[in-house]
Amino acid sequence: MSSFKERKIAKKKEEILRSAAAVFAEKGYHGTTMEEVAAKLLMTKGSMYYYFKNKDDLLFHCHQMIMNKSIQNMEEITSSPITAKEKLEKAVKAHILLATNEKSIFMVMDKPNQHFTDEYLHEILKSRTKYAAYFDQILYEGMEKKEFQSIDIKMVRMIILGALNWIQEWYNPEGEKTGEQLAETFAHYLLKMVLS
Repeated sequence: MSSFKERKIAKKKEEILRSAAAVFAEKGYHGTTMEEVAAKLLMTKGSMYYYFKNKDDLLFHCHQMIMNKSIQNMEEITSSPITAKEKLEKAVKAHILLATNEKSIFMVMDKPNQHFTDEYLHEILKSRTKYAAYFDQILYEGMEKKEFQSIDIKMVRMIILGALNWIQEWYNPEGEKTGEQLAETFAHYLLKMVLS
């Protein structure tokens, strides 16, 4: 069990990451300085370095925070005693809800090859591959159990993740649909693609 101090540091790091993501989303990664992130949090630039090495480190941890939450969601979904159809529906909804609730962080996760050096890129691609593999697992299970029609798993997974990840380009929290409504709609239409 983590100590109170560790939990306090983890909470502060998450607060910094959310603020950094908001500034990155507003000004662009290259247009943002550590001073601006620190100012948003009423911190000194020096105190920021206690938590993160530099701007690249901040961006990397923004990405990993969301990927860890996404992978945790998928671990819970895939290990649940429910049908493959229900798993895919839950997976789609979980992705949409995370994307709409964490819009700023999702926006800075785009095109990792353009933002990260080899030091971080390997870890990022590894976590993305792990996440995608959960969709493959669900799709394979659905085919095996005859819940889904015969499909090209890789292509269907890319179509699903492409649709889910595109939401960050157009979603507006003040728009006509809530994140929950979008999750329902996406799940409804994406499942039609695979159901027998």
